[in-house]
Amino acid sequence: MRDEAIYNSRRPPLNGSSVSVGIKNMEEEKKTIGVRGLLAVAVVFCLCSLAVSTEETKQKQLRLKENGEFKILQVADMHYADGKTTPCTNVLPSEKVSCSDLNTTAFLHRMILAEKPDLIVFTGDNIYAADATDAARSLDAAFSPAISASIPWAAVLGNHDQQSALSREGVMKHIVTLKHTLSQVNPAGVDLIDGFGNYNLEVHGVEGSGFENKSVLNLYFLDSGDYSKFPSISKYDWIKPSQQLWFQRTSLELQRAYMSKPEAQEGPAPGLAYFHIPLPEFTNVVNSSNYTGVKQDPISSASVNSGFFSTLVEAGDVKAVFNGHDHVNDFCGEYTGIQLCYAGGFGYHAYGKAGWARRARVVVATLEKTDEASWGPLKSIKTWKRLDDQNLSTIDVQVLWSNNIPGIHYKISVNTRHASSLCSSFNK
Repeated sequence: MRDEAIYNSRRPPLNGSSVSVGIKNMEEEKKTIGVRGLLAVAVVFCLCSLAVSTEETKQKQLRLKENGEFKILQVADMHYADGKTTPCTNVLPSEKVSCSDLNTTAFLHRMILAEKPDLIVFTGDNIYAADATDAARSLDAAFSPAISASIPWAAVLGNHDQQSALSREGVMKHIVTLKHTLSQVNPAGVDLIDGFGNYNLEVHGVEGSGFENKSVLNLYFLDSGDYSKFPSISKYDWIKPSQQLWFQRTSLELQRAYMSKPEAQEGPAPGLAYFHIPLPEFTNVVNSSNYTGVKQDPISSASVNSGFFSTLVEAGDVKAVFNGHDHVNDFCGEYTGIQLCYAGGFGYHAYGKAGWARRARVVVATLEKTDEASWGPLKSIKTWKRLDDQNLSTIDVQVLWSNNIPGIHYKISVNTRHASSLCSSFNK
């Protein structure tokens, strides 16, 4: 996220005008900022078939294990640079002499051994490119523990990954060449979309079950950008109308498939969204004091609200959003049916807080057992954090979503025919 100088300046939180306080306000902001843009790019998306492409088919490598679980390790803000010659930031005096990027690598190795994740998600600022002599080599080193462990992994970009000779596009194009990654530069068949690293992954049911050919958990990855390109708008970037339209299209198609035979379901499969910069609605979580974890940073979202949270609510499938960017925030709280979660800072070259351990977030999705002793749809999604201390301490275990707990499961009916009629309505 931000460099240490900005962190220490403790700039004030966003003012109230930049944060939606309800669905009505979110809709109004969405209309003023993004609707014309959504309509402008709609026709381009409609020229693309909703059928799954060859590239997307190739990505269907993820499925729940025979124990009915799927585990995701989120790694936020590694800020990797030049390895052992790169010093640590905001650590105790006793740790400073021997501390470097290699501490970040060691932490990731420890987490892989301890949690044995099925997927690792890197949510941006993977490298601190301004301090990297060779950005490509830094990317290779940053992701090397996932690669050497042969674990599938996915990455999105933050606001520091491109601050070198490699552009944002160049960084993403390098990432997709690395072993075991499921990352994509952008969705196949979509020619007009902002940013780099917008894509989705499907997690299918247990092999041999009735859901082996259905995605029971959908993962959305988006590029939240770096900095505003408009002089009148300060600081950070935001998720654009073209990206929102892609998300809507993809969500509708996945919901239609899940709610169709065989094993037709009444509602959509749960989804999770991963990107770097938090949404303005994180402030609503803080204001409600209904969260688990700590807030020690301002919420460093864009100073405008592009309406993406409203888009998520309308889609009805995403149950949780996971971000990085604000390194010493690690809280997770619910707002309007969606859990908004920070991971907490992972990397040692990133700013932090001396004595406050670097950390990572783990998410586990668990299936229901059927009457026939087979596996059905998802039953629950829970999370916890692990600290880079002597014991890799586990803290803040919480249920993010459950299909049988009132107040956590928000069932939203979906007109599956809307997906197929979306393009025709724009072409009238």
